[in-house]
Amino acid sequence: MRRAVIAFTAFLGGLIFLLAGPAHAGTADCQGLKGTLKLQGQPVNGAKIAVTTESGQPVKEVTSNAQGTWDVQVDKPGKYKVTLDVSSLPKNADVRGGNNVRTPTVYEGNCSTVLFALQPKGAPGQQPADTDGEITFWEQAAQLTFEGLNLGLIIALAALGLSLIYGTTGLTNFAHGELVTLGAILAYAFNVGFGLHLIPAAVIAVAVAGVLGYLQDRFFWGVLRKRGTGTIAMMIISIGVALLLRYVFLIFFGGQNEAYAQYTAQPGVEIGPITAAPKNFVAMGIELTVLIIVGIALLRTRTGKAARAVADNPALAASSGINVDRVIRIIWASGGAIAALAGIMLGLSQSLKYTMGQDVLLLIFAGVTLGGLGTAFGALVGSLVVGLFVQVSTLWVPPELKSVGALVVLIIVLLVRPQGILGRRERIG
Repeated sequence: MRRAVIAFTAFLGGLIFLLAGPAHAGTADCQGLKGTLKLQGQPVNGAKIAVTTESGQPVKEVTSNAQGTWDVQVDKPGKYKVTLDVSSLPKNADVRGGNNVRTPTVYEGNCSTVLFALQPKGAPGQQPADTDGEITFWEQAAQLTFEGLNLGLIIALAALGLSLIYGTTGLTNFAHGELVTLGAILAYAFNVGFGLHLIPAAVIAVAVAGVLGYLQDRFFWGVLRKRGTGTIAMMIISIGVALLLRYVFLIFFGGQNEAYAQYTAQPGVEIGPITAAPKNFVAMGIELTVLIIVGIALLRTRTGKAARAVADNPALAASSGINVDRVIRIIWASGGAIAALAGIMLGLSQSLKYTMGQDVLLLIFAGVTLGGLGTAFGALVGSLVVGLFVQVSTLWVPPELKSVGALVVLIIVLLVRPQGILGRRERIG
């Protein structure tokens, strides 16, 4: 077994090296400046950026696209001046610190990334006011709470599948984030590549992801379990699978940000102090519906009761006549489909990229651990707490550090209640 694991690791490392080589080689063709403008995770479209040389000679003026990205290619390396036109930003947005000028250096054959940190007017460091269109502290708190619930529901969908898989197999699957990315990319392929509307494209993507989840356990994880591979070894293998899938996505999808053909740019709807696109309300309704259906299925259906029995004691469940392998494969299929749906919803709320699952994987694990490992309802509660703290914490900390708040809450809760919010105490030893 040790030789098999070493051989697999060597093979996986060589394959990743081969896949990574051409992906990074393509970046040498870029020589210029690029950036992405986002306000609280949402891309900013239509912002004007002017690029000049260090001596003041104009190079090019561009506008950010629907994904908030922009780029300017330059002929010569050197120092440049990049100016963001503040008047072209949304009326509730401003540049943190008030400095809208950057002076990056472009090196030969490389693209330099220019960062402009945007924040709502009335955020820390500014004086909130009730006039001139600025947002007060309480309006911003209400807006961030809504966005936290939206993020929490997306995390809950992804965490639900991860928690079910852990509960029935004991596998801590670090490749679960790539299942989230897979759903978003499949929907994008059917939507943009085949020209289907996003709704049928999303349905097909979820179905395909569910089938792939079933096949993944049938021909890979299930084989490892039958060979007696330990959970620690399988966890390490899942890290390799995550890296492999990530670079496969990079090769076929590319490193750029993309968006679906529909529901990309929608005017905001104001409901009291909350402003959000209609797609966000619909997405939250879908997420809640799916979570409720899965919860009822776990409690009332025969398969759901069998899954809970397998999670509680696989040997006892098998001795009582339950087909453990069949239940686990149903869980893998369901987990893959739910993770794909989470990826589609995440792609609706932000731009698509090949690392989108990896970016939220830490929050997914935080939600599962906070709620209680292996408990589906605990994953839901923990994810909502994580989503709320991630967004609301930006009232006091910079958005770049917003994930820190969720991790602090995770540490505090686990110090007080190690088994998580809804987990059960277990005797060790």
